[in-house]
Amino acid sequence: MTLINLKNLGVTLGAPLFSGLDFSINDGDRIGLVAPNGRGKSTLIRCLAGTMESTSGDITRSRGLRISHVEQDMPAEQLRFSFYDFVLRALPAEQVETESWRVDIVLEDLAVPRNLHGKSLDQLSGGWRQIARLAAAWVVEPDILLMDEPTNHLDLSRIGILQSWLATVARNLPIVVASHDRAFLDAVTNRTLFLRETNSKVFALPFTRARSALAVADAAEERQFDNDMKQVKQLRRKAAKLKNIGVNSGSDLLVVKTKQLKERADKIEEAARPAHHANSAGALRLSNRDTHAKTLVTFQNAEITTPDGRMLFKTGEFWINRGDRIVLLGANGSGKTQFVSKIHLAITQHLEDIRVAASVMPGYSDQGLTQLDCDKTPFAAIKRRFDVSDQRARSLLAGAGVEIDRQSRPISALSGGQRARLAMLVLRLTQPNFYLLDEPTNHLDIEGQEALEAELLAHGATCLLVSHDRTFVREVGNRFWLIDGRKLVEVEGPESFFAAMMAN
Repeated sequence: MTLINLKNLGVTLGAPLFSGLDFSINDGDRIGLVAPNGRGKSTLIRCLAGTMESTSGDITRSRGLRISHVEQDMPAEQLRFSFYDFVLRALPAEQVETESWRVDIVLEDLAVPRNLHGKSLDQLSGGWRQIARLAAAWVVEPDILLMDEPTNHLDLSRIGILQSWLATVARNLPIVVASHDRAFLDAVTNRTLFLRETNSKVFALPFTRARSALAVADAAEERQFDNDMKQVKQLRRKAAKLKNIGVNSGSDLLVVKTKQLKERADKIEEAARPAHHANSAGALRLSNRDTHAKTLVTFQNAEITTPDGRMLFKTGEFWINRGDRIVLLGANGSGKTQFVSKIHLAITQHLEDIRVAASVMPGYSDQGLTQLDCDKTPFAAIKRRFDVSDQRARSLLAGAGVEIDRQSRPISALSGGQRARLAMLVLRLTQPNFYLLDEPTNHLDIEGQEALEAELLAHGATCLLVSHDRTFVREVGNRFWLIDGRKLVEVEGPESFFAAMMAN
C-alpha cells in the first residue's frame, strides 16, 4: 500500500535544492535519506510531514495518514517541560487525562530511567532530549515516522536502544530517516534515496550496498553520456561534409540527408543526460608536520579526574608512537573527554605523569569546537592566527565551504557542517604532527567523514581520537584503548566494545 506519493517534486530556496523527484513510500519501507549538508534532506522531510510547501510538483498522502516528525532541534520554550510532560503533551488534548498510561509504556520501550521522568529537559543532555523527541513522536501511534538526524547527540548505548526499538517494538512502522551515521543506516533501512538537485536515485538496498550500486549507475551514465556526445559529434561532422558536397553538386537529396543528420544529432544531444557530479560542501584537507621523535607521548600511571577532582581512572604505563592512530573507547562518563583534555594540558604545561616530546605540535579539536571563537568571523579567525594575505585567507575559506558572504559574519552564524570544516582548516594551517580529536565527525556529512578518514590515513597522521561513529572508528583506528572501570587497557579492536554498548 502506498502511503505517500511524490510526483515531480521540487524545492528552490534561493537556489534549487532538488527537482523532478518522483518517489513513493509504501508499507514496509525503511528509507535512508542521504545527501551532503545543506542539500535538502530536512526540507524534503518537512514537505513529507506537511509543514512546508514544495516549490513545484505534488505530494499525495493516503487518507487519514498519521505522520510523526522528529526534527533535529527542540524549541527553547519546550525545554522547561519535564521529560514526562513533554511526551504527554504530544497526545491529543482529549486523551491526556484518560490515556496517560501510553507515556509510561513508551518511556519503558525506550529505556528511559524513572529518575529522569520528572527532570526538566533543560537539565538533560542532548542525547536524552533526542530520546524525548522520539518518545513524543511514538506516543501518538503514527502510521509513518520521519526522523531527521536521530542519532545526533546519542552515545552508542542509546543508539543501540534506538536500533533495538526500531527492530522490535516499531518493527512494522514505515520510516524515513535522514542521517550521516553510516552504520545506523545499514542497520535500520532497506531502501536508500540519494537526494540530488536533479536525477535523484533510489535503490532497494541499505546504505553501503546502495552506495556501491550508485557508483555503478553513475559510471554507466557517464559512459552513456560520453558515447552520446561522440555520436553527436560524428553526425554533425558527417552532416557538414554532406552539406559541402550537396552545395557543390546541387543535389537536393544530399541537402535533405544533411538536414536529417542534424535533426538526429539535436535529438540525441537533447536527450543526453550528463553524469552527476556532486558539488562539494567544501574541501577537507589536513597536513602532517615531520617529527624525528619515535615516541610522542608517554603516560606514567597518570590519574584522570573529573573537574572537581574525583578520580575516574589511571592510565598505567602507555606510549603513543609516531604513526599510531589510537581510538579511545569507553562508556559515557568514563573520562574520555577528561583524558583528551589532560593530554592537551600536558602539551602546554609540564606534567610529571604525562611526558610529551619537545617536537610535538598539537592539532586539537573538541566536541563543541570551542577552539573557534564564535564571536569572531571566519576571516578574522584565519587572519589573526596565520600569516596569510587577505586574498589567500578568503580563498582558503571558500575552498573549505565558507562562502564569501559568510566570511565576515560571526562564526556562530555558520551551520554545524561549516563550523566543522572551518575547524579542520584551522588544524591544517596549524601543521600539527599529533592530532587530538574529540568527536571530530560531529556535524560532518558522509562526504566530510570519508574525507577526514582519507586525510588521516594518507598523511600517516599520529592521533588520539574519541568517536561514537562506528564506521569512522573501524576505518581509522590501528590501536584501541579501552577505559575499563578505573584502568586503561589496550584491546585488539572495537567490536567487543561496540557489541557490549549496543546491547546495554
